[in-house]
Amino acid sequence: MTKALIVVDVQPTFCEGGELGVAGGNAVAERIARYVAEHRSEYAYIATTQDWHVDPGTHWSDQPDFVDTWPVHGKAGTPNAQLHPAIAALRIEHHFKKGQYSPSYSGFEGYEDNTDRIPTRAQAVDDARNAMTLAGALDAAEVTRIDVVGLAESHCVKETALDAKRLGYEVHVIERLTEPVSEELGVAARRQMREAGVILD
Repeated sequence: MTKALIVVDVQPTFCEGGELGVAGGNAVAERIARYVAEHRSEYAYIATTQDWHVDPGTHWSDQPDFVDTWPVHGKAGTPNAQLHPAIAALRIEHHFKKGQYSPSYSGFEGYEDNTDRIPTRAQAVDDARNAMTLAGALDAAEVTRIDVVGLAESHCVKETALDAKRLGYEVHVIERLTEPVSEELGVAARRQMREAGVILD
């Protein structure tokens, strides 16, 4: 079995003190960093995903409902949109940016961009057409199992795991390496993932 590890949206914007901080986010970042250091050799492919919003339309709102609309977060080029320092220190090679000009939750909606540039709308359209997608990268690496970790379990981790399952992978979410926005939303997310066949470790 060829395994990949996807580190979803471990950015300061989603940790304590960030625009959409998740309680326990910084601790999750540190635990993921230790896990990668200890288990890196088990994975044929490791990648990160990042919210990298430039103008995501109604995804941002001055009066967010925290369901479909949110405060400004993951703003491309800002310090809080960078990888959490604990994750950046791992020097992971592959980075998938998502949501530049649209709402985005799943890492499979992004494309590989290992720079910090802020694309224009036209550039983002061209990049999405021509750059490596996460699905394409996993296929090229002949991956059969995906482990998903990161933030937040109730949103982007869940959506990434569900998309991976739809694509036919064996999918595991490592529970100690993620946190939900709230316990209520975490319970609902875990139920949805289990029902879809995602394995919660």
